[in-house]
Amino acid sequence: MRVVLAEDLFLLRDGLVRLLEAFGFEIAAAVESGPELERALAELKPDVAVVDVRLPPTHTDEGLQCALRARRERPGLPVLVLSQHVEQLYARELLADGSGGVGYLLKDRVFDAEQFVDAVRRVAVGGTAMDPQVIQQLLARRGDDRPLARLTPREREVMELMAQGRSNTAIAQKMVVTERAVAKHTANIFIKLGLEVSDDDNRRVLAVLAYLDRDR
Repeated sequence: MRVVLAEDLFLLRDGLVRLLEAFGFEIAAAVESGPELERALAELKPDVAVVDVRLPPTHTDEGLQCALRARRERPGLPVLVLSQHVEQLYARELLADGSGGVGYLLKDRVFDAEQFVDAVRRVAVGGTAMDPQVIQQLLARRGDDRPLARLTPREREVMELMAQGRSNTAIAQKMVVTERAVAKHTANIFIKLGLEVSDDDNRRVLAVLAYLDRDR
């Protein structure tokens, strides 16, 4: 699995390269700036990109902007954002394009190698890997007049776990309920949000996030 990595801090970039290589990934390129990232994504066509949000030359949202442009050129390009910050505007755009293969992790909440590597693999095959704090910030802006307000507390909990990329089995284990109960909550969520019920975990997560991002 070929990875393009973008991180401007040398020690972190080098550490990520060594970590990913130790788990069998091929590092197609490890770059430190937005222009380098844009060229690498266009020329090397990796299986997945791991991208910091703030890269030179602007040190603002250069990395995420490059990733968004690359996904417009190559829909479905798997992108895992690894950042210290939640850039809500661009995070919503990344999540809401509906083509899958997205993740957003916060650097100071990645606690072990296997957690990170699992997220990279999940995103690379078209899944999602979302830090719960990212999900909470994306959902927090919705007011009581939104359809989200019609969800019960239990349904909201299920939806947030879905948005992290968890399967029904994983949600059931987390909530200590049966998979049948999770399936019922999921069906209710889609009915209340006006979304078509689907057995495709990745598509349903993206559909929920895209829906929540729309102004109603």
